[in-house]
Amino acid sequence: MGATSNHAAPISRAILSLVTIIFSAVCDSDPDLLVDYCVADTRAAAGALDFHFNGLPCIDPATARAGHFATSALSAPTDPSATLFGFNATVTSPAASLPGANAQGLAMARVDLAPGGMAPLHSHPRASEVALVLSGGVLVGFADTSYRLYTQRLRAGEAFVFPRGMVHFIRNEDTSSPAVVLSGLNSQSPGAQLLPFSAFRTEPRLPDEVVKKTFRITGQDVQRIQRSLGGS
Repeated sequence: MGATSNHAAPISRAILSLVTIIFSAVCDSDPDLLVDYCVADTRAAAGALDFHFNGLPCIDPATARAGHFATSALSAPTDPSATLFGFNATVTSPAASLPGANAQGLAMARVDLAPGGMAPLHSHPRASEVALVLSGGVLVGFADTSYRLYTQRLRAGEAFVFPRGMVHFIRNEDTSSPAVVLSGLNSQSPGAQLLPFSAFRTEPRLPDEVVKKTFRITGQDVQRIQRSLGGS
């Protein structure tokens, strides 16, 4: 029995490693579902396994209910005036607010903009975005890889598409009234990379010489911008 157990452990580890490699290769892409839906098992502990799912494990479909596919997460306004740029975003996630969206390749976001507030230059590396203005009026725009800029003023009921990965912004041009934008993204984990933080608030910090030469600024400028972004 002892010898069998000693041989079984390495074999088990080898099988687990093989499964992990195969699973990782499959998850390099985002394949279509082979079932109607994959309601997220929000009780699954993060990091409980030796490998990570591209999404979350599914519950038994027989236990799914209508509430799994509904959310009120975007109904409550947030206070954008207290934030650095005057905007606040609430994004749905299968783990926290919309388990029925798991593996469906989508997310929604509510963007609250203070008077004169702005979602600064940023990108979503894993998603395209369509932004629909619910209230107020905003200026939106993105730059493509040829550095051509596309901008548009939008009123309530009008929408605009930001292609995947393109650097873009949303700005409330009204300095007296807030604005609300509803966004749809074609990834359940679109990611958001704010350019000011990518350049001046990384941990550890980018070398000063890199930042200075990139933006053609001085070391004092770097320190001033870092402080203005909440750094030290």
